[in-house]
Amino acid sequence: MARSNRDRTEATRAALIEAARALFVDRGYAETATPDVVAAAGVTRGALYHHFEDKKALFLAVVEREAKAVAEEIEAQAASEADARKALLLGAKGYFDAMQKKGRTRLLLLDAPAVLGPEAVTALDRRHAEASLRAGLSDLLRPLEGAEPLLDQLTALLSAAFDRAAIEIAEGGDRAAYEAAVVRLIDGLR
Repeated sequence: MARSNRDRTEATRAALIEAARALFVDRGYAETATPDVVAAAGVTRGALYHHFEDKKALFLAVVEREAKAVAEEIEAQAASEADARKALLLGAKGYFDAMQKKGRTRLLLLDAPAVLGPEAVTALDRRHAEASLRAGLSDLLRPLEGAEPLLDQLTALLSAAFDRAAIEIAEGGDRAAYEAAVVRLIDGLR
């Protein structure tokens, strides 16, 4: 059965994103050239520019896909838990599990801010992992008088703490110790 144009288009886009991801992880953004991406994906240069305006747009698509995968892992871990504290801790585990994928920490936490800028990365994070964190914190803080007005600030601070922990873990830090620290942070909010 012949594939539709839409199927071919989606397959080409996916091949470009996958090839670019591998090259961005291995070489970094600056050292990855679009001809290398095209060759790795097995498509033409015209196909690349049909789907993406430039290398930065391709990088954004890679990072968007990675951020979505992280958020999905967080949700998968925490979704079935009704207790707000336990759900947050399961979400933290999901975050650290998701960040274990080769190159993900570099892509999301190191290269993305440098390439896309902090505002774009903040917006991306708010759409994905930070949205889950904010919802979990809201559930945790709801019964506490006066805590709700600080929800945005607490979400931003904890998100930064999770990101810093992921960087440390990627560099060989003790994951169990960071998970224990997360427990203390969460419990300190209550």
